[in-house]
Amino acid sequence: MEKINLMTKEEFIGKVGWVFEHSPWIGEKAWERLPLTSREKLLEQMIAIVEESEKSLQLSLLRAHPDLGTRLKLTEASKKEQAGAGLDQLSKKEFAVFTSLNEAYVKKFEFPFIKAVKGQSKDTILSAMKQRVTLNQEEEFAVALQEVYKIAGFRLNDIIL
Repeated sequence: MEKINLMTKEEFIGKVGWVFEHSPWIGEKAWERLPLTSREKLLEQMIAIVEESEKSLQLSLLRAHPDLGTRLKLTEASKKEQAGAGLDQLSKKEFAVFTSLNEAYVKKFEFPFIKAVKGQSKDTILSAMKQRVTLNQEEEFAVALQEVYKIAGFRLNDIIL
């Protein structure tokens, strides 16, 4: 963490600003809270920044995430995470199911289904999609943010030892 604490704002954003998908504003605000004592404290501060933000910014954060199982262009981190769960190897039938559920989910909640897929399989992800699409807006918004925090935590663990 010593190196992280000594980084310029630009260096810091380059190093950790991407852990929240397409949302470097979180890294910008986190830099202002340095120095921090650990990776866990950094994640706590980044989460606090999101929690303290207006709902419109939180919604933008959720909307910055790709659909799971998509064949569209993904960030390298998302591509690696989805491949680890087998989402890059969906059959045509599985792809159609994921696409249909993603569409129903987005229609209902107005942001993509978000799941921290590390350690998951396409079956556990599909099961979660089927269950979560039944939640109400407020419940799912909270669950989606928790999943975003898990993703950011996994990504920080990969880059800060």
